[in-house]
Amino acid sequence: MILKPQDIVVLLKLVALREHPWSYVSLASDLFMSTSEVHAGIKRAVAARLMDATGKHALIRSLEEFITHGVKYAYPPDRGGLTRGIPTGYAAAPLKAMISQPPEPPPVWPDPEGDTRGNEFSPLYKSVPKAARKDMKLYELLALVDAVRDGRAREREIAIRELKARLGAR
Repeated sequence: MILKPQDIVVLLKLVALREHPWSYVSLASDLFMSTSEVHAGIKRAVAARLMDATGKHALIRSLEEFITHGVKYAYPPDRGGLTRGIPTGYAAAPLKAMISQPPEPPPVWPDPEGDTRGNEFSPLYKSVPKAARKDMKLYELLALVDAVRDGRAREREIAIRELKARLGAR
């Protein structure tokens, strides 16, 4: 069984929800995925030992380790030209306030409803921009993961520290 990038999105949504109750239908709705995609993602996360055997809770230390050491190799982003979208990585909260912004266009997830012009940066899953607009906690987690996926060394370091703080604050 191979872990897919959308499985990380599902796990990050569970982290953002904390202890709030959820169902496959509610996750699918919040993430703009099908219920079967969410269900299959949770099965893969359990098999990859990123969730407990019940499929109800993310295994935070395992998730943290995978994001820190594996996500940039498993899911490198595709980059493109200038487009309209939603800022990610160093150009999004919380890193935006911590890192001085370079003069070049920021990385953005392509999105026709986005308010920023920047360089295209592929999200982990196609529905990430919509899901991020709906949930600010999820947006910040996804932006931090993107900084790990393709940031410079300093950006990755700060993003990992922020992710550990957010994942550990459960």
